Amino acid sequence: MSVPVTATGPLAEEIERSAAPGPVAAAVERMVDTDPSLADRLLGDSALRRALVAVTGASRSLTRLLERRPEALAVLADLGTRPEVRDLDPDDLVAWKELELLRIAARDLTGLDDLTATTAALARLAADVLSSACALAGARHLSVIGMGKLGGAELNYASDVDVMFVGEGPRDELEHAARTVMDIARRCFRVDANLRPEGRDGALVRSIDAYEAYWDRWAQPWEFQALLKAVPVAGDASLGARWYDTAQRWLWSRPFSADDLRSLRAMKQRAEAEVVRRGLAEREVKRAPGGIRDIEFTVQLLQLVHGHGDPSLRSPTTLTTLAELAAADYIADDDAEELVAAYRFLREVEHRLQLLDEHQVHTLPTDAVTLDRVARVLGFRDTLEGTAVEQLRTTLRHRQLTVRSIHERIYFRPLLEAFTARDADAPAALSPEAAVERLTAFGFTDARRTQAAVRELTRGLNRSSRLMQQLLPLLLDWLSGSPDPDLGLLVLRNLLSSGDQRSRLIIEAFRDSPEAARRLCIIVGTSRLLGDALSHNPDLVSRLPSVDRLQTRPRKELVESATTAVGWREDAAERQEALRRWKARHLFGIAARDVLGLADVDVVGANLTSLAEASLEAALATIEPQVPFAVVAMGRFGGAELSYASDLDVVFVYDGSGAAAVEEANRIASRLMRFLGGPTPADRIFDLDADLRPEGRQGPLARSLEGFRAYWASYAQTWERLAMVRARTVAGDLALGERLLDELEPRVWDGGLDPTQVLEIRKMKARVESERIPVGEDPRFHLKLGRGSLSDVEFTAQLLQLQYGIRATGTVAALKALAATDVLAESDAEVLAAAYRFCERVRNRWYLVNSGPGDSLPTQPEPLRWLARSLDTTPSELREEYRRLTRRARRVVERVFYGRS
Repeated sequence: MSVPVTATGPLAEEIERSAAPGPVAAAVERMVDTDPSLADRLLGDSALRRALVAVTGASRSLTRLLERRPEALAVLADLGTRPEVRDLDPDDLVAWKELELLRIAARDLTGLDDLTATTAALARLAADVLSSACALAGARHLSVIGMGKLGGAELNYASDVDVMFVGEGPRDELEHAARTVMDIARRCFRVDANLRPEGRDGALVRSIDAYEAYWDRWAQPWEFQALLKAVPVAGDASLGARWYDTAQRWLWSRPFSADDLRSLRAMKQRAEAEVVRRGLAEREVKRAPGGIRDIEFTVQLLQLVHGHGDPSLRSPTTLTTLAELAAADYIADDDAEELVAAYRFLREVEHRLQLLDEHQVHTLPTDAVTLDRVARVLGFRDTLEGTAVEQLRTTLRHRQLTVRSIHERIYFRPLLEAFTARDADAPAALSPEAAVERLTAFGFTDARRTQAAVRELTRGLNRSSRLMQQLLPLLLDWLSGSPDPDLGLLVLRNLLSSGDQRSRLIIEAFRDSPEAARRLCIIVGTSRLLGDALSHNPDLVSRLPSVDRLQTRPRKELVESATTAVGWREDAAERQEALRRWKARHLFGIAARDVLGLADVDVVGANLTSLAEASLEAALATIEPQVPFAVVAMGRFGGAELSYASDLDVVFVYDGSGAAAVEEANRIASRLMRFLGGPTPADRIFDLDADLRPEGRQGPLARSLEGFRAYWASYAQTWERLAMVRARTVAGDLALGERLLDELEPRVWDGGLDPTQVLEIRKMKARVESERIPVGEDPRFHLKLGRGSLSDVEFTAQLLQLQYGIRATGTVAALKALAATDVLAESDAEVLAAAYRFCERVRNRWYLVNSGPGDSLPTQPEPLRWLARSLDTTPSELREEYRRLTRRARRVVERVFYGRS
């Protein structure tokens, strides 16, 4: 029995030092069994021996290639010679690609090539395959544009090869040629053309003119970011060069806006969130926080911001651009060195993971044996400091934390440069034009004011200012993500620059909780109204990190709190002011959760309703009614679906008879309306509207229980029945209010509606549509009275409720009840509810952004942009969503409410 060639000698020593001694020894023995002469060659050729051991230790797929194709050993024996690319047939092309990939991997694994040379060689390999595919397909007048890592000459072992096609000539011929090219190339690589305009739904090949038309009208921000790495790699070189020049012109002449930045950040955050959601953050090297994408995205952002004025930053290759950024002082040398080291390490880990089986993976394996092998291929060995796997995990975590820290610190460096720009003739200063360009890219439009604000925030050497200097990059980051960064910075400066107790409270909150600072930036960059509330109540900042501390308490607790706030004060004006402050503090909590996305529109409506009810109870307590007296809510108040801009529709009922009771009841009602209405609009707590009472403005302000009975027995009209659909007792003598509703119940609900009454309601609705949209508000995008908007949905629900006796509190609840009883098709109910919630949410948000009421989408571009940003969308997408939802809702209204087929 012969001794295995791997048992002793230099080959055995090489194998023992390898990443996987067992699998390597077994593979070598199998190859020697097939070709006995290999044993002597391995003993005599140290370079071949080293290459074979390295490859078989790192890659199961390349080991199989070596066993399957004897000529592969010749490649390992001469790693300096690249096989010549000829016009091969498809099978030969696959064989050539396999051998060249083996040569590249062997040079990489043996240390002959570093990361830059390896990725460039892989990109060249893919480009040669595409060039051969073009020749084999007879693809004339067609150029292949390399995208992503192919365009950047930084391809992975198992990357998708992202491409686009540009062509000249008959479309059908070009499409056929491009598909043939892809079919041939896909025998070698995963070729993906989905980065083309319109993705899978778009034309596979476009002319230069067609690309320009698309970039002009339809391209998304990420598509311009992708152009950073778009380079012709195969096919018609002249055509490719013309396309490249055109693409570069579009990329660098187009302003990089704040909305572009938001869009790119949101896309990256979604990818990150998915990795975290799947529990892969600690094992993922590409998309996790601190991974490869953080480095690439930071570099690309700096390119997009600075590259318009600095052509040296336009390289498609990450490491090349990093070197230029450091050389030009866009990034500190130490930070650049850390990013380069991390990028090389993370890409090496990615390469070793992919080489194992040539699978497209970016995540450390969970299998202990495989993970140990990967760690050893990377050069880690068991030591006193830990196992190879432990050292790999520690190093990976350290690199990720370092990258994330630098990413967050320099991500907004171009913004800081703009803020701190000195006069144009000062050394190293940005020109005024450059400062404005950078500020605009991050959403700040008033360069002079914002620069002054930053200087004021960081002036001096006191403790607070030093803290602000540390926090400023993060604050600017968060402000730039708000709807109106200029407003946010102005409000923040006003809050923090006073030097009084207010600013100290906020600084302390920032020091204790970065989350408080982040949320504050979003809030003050959304609403001046909320900024003013914080200015008067700076202690509220300390509540921002905790969702629980922003929650609206149950009604009973709110009533106790409001009553306590006003009860101990003697003067009526002081009581008014106390209740106004109490409401403002609680309103801030509701609005903050709304803006931060912590409460949906239904919850906001219910919370605002509870706030109004508690305010009514506290106000009534100060008036001390001398007769049984109740407040019955109507309309949206009764439906527990108030908006920020809502008046409180109410009717007042009392129990008693005689002149004294009448006088007392009207005294209570009048004083309640004055107390909550305030002496001026600025002092208003709530605006009570009692015009829905019997006889409207001509009738007594408060009516007795018997008076309601008599009126409804003889005079009540159809519209008053409709108004009572959402009636609900909310304050005062609740039992009295319920007695009134019980008395009126049969008159409101019994008998449904006859055809004449249905027609009457329809005519009333038609008058509302035609007469009540105020001048200056856009009827095409009216959130309250537009076709398919709030009013349409409310009228439809209430008509059906009266027709079929379906009782429910609130519009959305009514739609659900109507669907549950088969009065309304479930699909119709969903369409109406979607339109209602959308319009209500947008109307609420516009109130906060506008710091005042508004019932239609703004017509001016800048306010519309602020509103859209606050809703995490764009102006065009916001309008399109309005059109889509309200058109669908209007079709239901036409059919169900108006009875039109």
